[in-house]
Amino acid sequence: MIKKHELIATVLGIGHLPVISGTWGSLAGLVLCLLLHKYTLLYFMVFAALFAFGGISAAAVEKEDAVKDPTYVVIDEFACIFLVFAFVPVSTAYVITGFILYRVFDIVKPPPIRLLENKGGGWGIMFDDAMAAVYANLMLQGMRLLGV
Repeated sequence: MIKKHELIATVLGIGHLPVISGTWGSLAGLVLCLLLHKYTLLYFMVFAALFAFGGISAAAVEKEDAVKDPTYVVIDEFACIFLVFAFVPVSTAYVITGFILYRVFDIVKPPPIRLLENKGGGWGIMFDDAMAAVYANLMLQGMRLLGV
């Protein structure tokens, strides 16, 4: 039986790929993010929907599987990459840099990202990635301001 929360939380099964599932989730989200980037209102509406459904689905999967922040839940990476590129011009350099920064911040979890992750539940899963994305976005904004 297909479980809707698992489909959402794993982004149609991407989270079940055997290695670097978060990176695959981020790459899949990046594709959608770039396709919608020039449609600002739609971009933010899709992000908001992904974030909301992601939090609900991540919580349901975490509870059902009795696993805290399962690695196969990648809706957080898929959705939050939208925040990395919010109000950032799309160029090859910014896309590559933003993607790498996002993955590094999500993996290393500098303060207060770890605190957000420790909140647990679907919203903890989503908010730690949102903060990693905000960090990456701020770095890109800084680069832009410096003309890099």
